[in-house]
Amino acid sequence: MNIHVLIADDQPEEVKELETYLHEKDVEVTVVQDGATALEMILDGLVDCLVTETVLPELGGKELIQKVLAEFPTFPILVRTGFINMDDAFHFARIGVVSYNLKSDSEPEKYADYVIASATGEVQRELNDTPVPAAQPFTHFISRNDRMSTIFRTAIDRVAKAPSTVLITGESGTGKELLASTIHRHSNRKDNPWVAVNCASLPETLIESELFGHEKGSFTGAISRRTGRFEQADTGTFFLDEIGDLSMVIQTKLLRVLQEKTIERVGSNKLVKIDVRIIAATHRNLKEMVNDGSFREDLYYRLSVINLKLPPLRERPEDITGLAQFFLERFRKQIGRDEIVLTPRVLMALRSYNWKGNVRELENVIEGAAVMAPHDQIELTDLPKEIRNSAATSPDTTTLREARERFEKDFITNALNRSSGNVSSTADELGIARKNLQEKIKRYEIDVSAIREKG
Repeated sequence: MNIHVLIADDQPEEVKELETYLHEKDVEVTVVQDGATALEMILDGLVDCLVTETVLPELGGKELIQKVLAEFPTFPILVRTGFINMDDAFHFARIGVVSYNLKSDSEPEKYADYVIASATGEVQRELNDTPVPAAQPFTHFISRNDRMSTIFRTAIDRVAKAPSTVLITGESGTGKELLASTIHRHSNRKDNPWVAVNCASLPETLIESELFGHEKGSFTGAISRRTGRFEQADTGTFFLDEIGDLSMVIQTKLLRVLQEKTIERVGSNKLVKIDVRIIAATHRNLKEMVNDGSFREDLYYRLSVINLKLPPLRERPEDITGLAQFFLERFRKQIGRDEIVLTPRVLMALRSYNWKGNVRELENVIEGAAVMAPHDQIELTDLPKEIRNSAATSPDTTTLREARERFEKDFITNALNRSSGNVSSTADELGIARKNLQEKIKRYEIDVSAIREKG
């Protein structure tokens, strides 16, 4: 195989397995231990792909990536590191890095296949008849919250591959449509239609026609035949948002679609065969609606073959900083304010707020602040009054040093939870000495025993 992969890592023993598997696949591999040598080889046109650590001597991994992409914007770069950082994740996604992975999360043999696919421009190809789970491109949500990460990983690795109907629940603004589209993008229907309908936004008088279509003359104003959304989604995925808002009449028709895989246009007796995967979502409690008779029990069980519940933003505060930075990156480009930043006190205020509107509310707050802030720093005074009031009474609004310490404590605690309290494994994952980690555990008074009992 005429491919030359460059691996930049100052710990060559940590890439030995990957190097071995690439050699077994007839790939030429060069391992260097500093960023300057790596950059020189890439600028000389000697390699086809770069796999790099973020921490390198002489020229750091981040600087190496920036310099390479400045010269070759489409050059395939994969980051494989011992320590994941949310800000880095969003930054790498924005500038065009192919993937960002923990070394401990990537199986060397499958990762080697993924590196080859990246080097040859075939990132989306399937390996062993299934998409590569070891390293995913930046097409889905990145979360530091264990629950959220587990949901999205399960959706990609398992749910997407199944034909089953999915019910996604959670408060408004938690990302239900994002999860649904992620399932579609990683399914075997990904090249077929994706159709999304918000049931709450459609008037009762139009929803039947919108979903199932109608024949010419079937009602006043029906001047021609209309193809409904179900037919438009044929062979693909149909996302029904706020399904709890459907009337009993439409629920009955939807049940027929699920049972018989057919639809009937308004004004027609002809059954039309369709092949769609249905993903439904709602912020309502459908079980309670079943109990009070406002939602069909048989439809509920048909829809909830797989049930995924998204946690509200207030239950995953560790995601707020990354999401805020992500939205700011997006909006400052749109409004031409490339230099605008969020101050540490603003970030802490955002973390202390309750976010009843969840991610959607956070997005709107960042957009408004980015537009209206008079200076290149978004300050507390640029935030809505309710967030300022929340910050004023919260111990979270504090000094930058205290903010960093709180972030570090949360980060270490989450890592310990992932390893069920195994200090050695956590130290390896975080890329620090076991003794240093033990000192931080003592300093932050983290109860490792409780974590072990829980895990």
